[in-house]
Amino acid sequence: MKDIIWLIVVILIIGWLVGFFAFGEAVGSLIHILLVLAVIAILYRLATGRKP
Repeated sequence: MKDIIWLIVVILIIGWLVGFFAFGEAVGSLIHILLVLAVIAILYRLATGRKP
């Protein structure tokens, strides 16, 4: 499960970067949605990653 979360994070960040540099303002809202999803996935991973 942990590897899947990191895979999703990486895919979202790569998609955001490609969308931002390739399309610019044309799909601006989609790019920001991808960025927010990536940040949420990172925070979720950090919050659940350390089990005692």
